[in-house]
Amino acid sequence: MSRPGGWWGRKSTPAKFETYTRWSFHSFPLIEFVTVGGPVLGRAGKIGPGLTALLVFLVTLHCVLCAVSASHALDWLRGQREQPRRLVWALGGLTAVVAGSAVAISEHGPAGRDVDEAVAGILLIAPAFGAGIVALGVRNRLRVLALAAGATLGSLPFGMPAPATLTVAAVVLFGGGFVAFTSVFSVRLLNAVYELDEARETRTRLAVAEERLRFGRDLHDVMGRNLAVIALKSELAVQLAQRERPEAVAQMVEVQRLAHEAQREVREVVRGYREADLSSELAGAKGVLDAAGIDCTVTGPTTGLPAQVQSALGWVVREAATNVLRHGNARWCAVGIRVLKGRMVLTVENDGVPENGGSGQGSGLVGLRERLAEIGGSLRAGPVGDGRFLLTAEVPLPSPSGPSPSGESTASPAPRTNVSEVTP
Repeated sequence: MSRPGGWWGRKSTPAKFETYTRWSFHSFPLIEFVTVGGPVLGRAGKIGPGLTALLVFLVTLHCVLCAVSASHALDWLRGQREQPRRLVWALGGLTAVVAGSAVAISEHGPAGRDVDEAVAGILLIAPAFGAGIVALGVRNRLRVLALAAGATLGSLPFGMPAPATLTVAAVVLFGGGFVAFTSVFSVRLLNAVYELDEARETRTRLAVAEERLRFGRDLHDVMGRNLAVIALKSELAVQLAQRERPEAVAQMVEVQRLAHEAQREVREVVRGYREADLSSELAGAKGVLDAAGIDCTVTGPTTGLPAQVQSALGWVVREAATNVLRHGNARWCAVGIRVLKGRMVLTVENDGVPENGGSGQGSGLVGLRERLAEIGGSLRAGPVGDGRFLLTAEVPLPSPSGPSPSGESTASPAPRTNVSEVTP
């Protein structure tokens, strides 16, 4: 099952921004051809077929080279190919040829208003776009400024009156500088978007690693002493047994007691890890998901619930948040808690259904179903259409005489909300 939106919806945010940036630069040659080649073709009858063909050929060649140079320069800036030096030099040279041809036609070509207007469009637009695209293929800022200045000098029609020459120079300098600045700024912004995305992923991985370290430290603190004592007493029991001393039995009894004690303490550590407070789990899940760039909302009562219910729902929230981070490409998720007919209902929903659609039968969900079944609860999970995945967990609220799945709750229902989780 594919996500809604087709190929665009499956792209990550940085990939979308890169696509937008690339097509923005690819639109420059199209704009140039329409604004420059269009007037030339419209005046073909007055300019003459030979001159029209020459100008259209130069403008078309310039537009094509601009598009190819922009694509290769962006690949280079993203580290996907080597610097396109030859293309940059070729585009710079062609821009100079186009501008020089326009100046030569304006000074030595056929006279007439139509010719002047066609040539003016070439002089004012082609050098500006050429300088802007060439700026993508260079690193030094001074070279970018030199490109704008060179485009200006190459476009000066010295045969025209001084005011007209200065006007052309100002327009070309401003246009070339603006397009060059836009090119450099767009590339910097694109790199910043990728760096922010990498920082977000790093922050998510660090949060998971920190939780693993915490659990590892707790387990080490519990098991380190007990294992050391068990090893020492086992060695002592072996030595006593080899000497046929009756004290060996007492030492092995002590080893057995220590083993049971270690087992009990490990269970307490694991139980403490799983039976976290529901409010703390919701706050932690929201913090981790928000840090990962996923908009997370939580609604419903989270306090005053029985410890058994809080433990079960807290584990569901932790597993759900983990799966949202590890699977799919969710943009939002919602968690909702409500009381309905003596049962606590937790819903987890997001828009991050993976490419395979998600069956809702992963090992993590199977484990959750087993844990909830032990206290009379249930779990349902699976895609619900429109690229969404819904997990619903129900846990019975205990009555004064024990759990009562069908009893009415006195707590007021909370508005329904959903969090998400994608299949493990």
